[in-house]
Amino acid sequence: MKEFWVRIPEKLSLVKKKDILKKSTAICDVILVSDEDVNLARGMGARKVASPSKGDIHISRLISPEEIGTLKLHEGNSGVEVTVQSGKDESLAILAAEAGAEYVLVSCPNWKVIPLENLIAKIPERSRLVAEVSDLEEARSAFETLEIGTDGILLKANDSETVEEVAEIVRSSENLLKLTEAKVTSKRPLATGARVCVDTCDIMKHGEGILVGCQSLGLFLIQAEVQVNPHVETRPFRVNAGPVSSYVLTPGNRTRYLSELKAGDEVLIVDRNGRTRTANIGRIKIESRPMMLIEAESQDFKIKTITQNAETIHLVTPDGSISVSELKVGDTVIARLEEGGRHFGTLVRGEMVIER
Repeated sequence: MKEFWVRIPEKLSLVKKKDILKKSTAICDVILVSDEDVNLARGMGARKVASPSKGDIHISRLISPEEIGTLKLHEGNSGVEVTVQSGKDESLAILAAEAGAEYVLVSCPNWKVIPLENLIAKIPERSRLVAEVSDLEEARSAFETLEIGTDGILLKANDSETVEEVAEIVRSSENLLKLTEAKVTSKRPLATGARVCVDTCDIMKHGEGILVGCQSLGLFLIQAEVQVNPHVETRPFRVNAGPVSSYVLTPGNRTRYLSELKAGDEVLIVDRNGRTRTANIGRIKIESRPMMLIEAESQDFKIKTITQNAETIHLVTPDGSISVSELKVGDTVIARLEEGGRHFGTLVRGEMVIER
């Protein structure tokens, strides 16, 4: 599980500290304060408090390798804080983790991404790497670095509004999208139509793609063009998604029409287990191609999607993928069901919307 830490700066006024704590205690895993503010944090209901020596977790600021031997890292509930400005500082953080630090808190004031990439790759799994961030974008970057992301983030909080914004990123990084299995009931070729290829700025793997469908209540997981074949090169950045009128799921559980997408927009990449990540679109490519209608059933819902009629388009299945050209009645594919209607892409539960 990703952890959300909030640092309450000692220099803030008591009123400001209480305002941030009031918001933080309900949504944060750990509050990091000075020893003088431990009782304040506990009194306002903090689940777990970290401080240099009086909290539930003892965090020591580390400057040199010689200091590691003086810390009681092997006793648990302890960690170190390192400011990373060079490769030497990265090595110091790694040494502390190898010495038994349960938490390694790092702040990277100059280079934000490369040091985190190095530390994610080298910190032992038994230690939890927590990156200090100051805003929403830095939090998003920390969780997306090397696709794995850090184990947590430490927000230096100067106001309660930023705490709430960043908390949403933490929650979304852990939320799995609920997917289901659907049985194919029919397929048939259609005439030529305008189909959309979504070319992202990312690389997708087997079992990853985007959710697309004719109805917002039922979306099919269309795999990226990652399958090797003897006729064309793979294009792991691309999903051949379907006609311009189809819905596609985007971040924030919003649907958009494929026709609306453009370079720079965000799209939601999903794998068969429901893990999600956000990617920017590099290009939208619309061409006239022969189409195919695919219908399926799941939990008494009848859902449909239309794809290009070609061997390179694959639907994701529970244990692989299958080309739409080889798809048969009775095959099982991965889909997402959602009850309720959509108003300009936003889910409205309880609204009656009929899509056929």
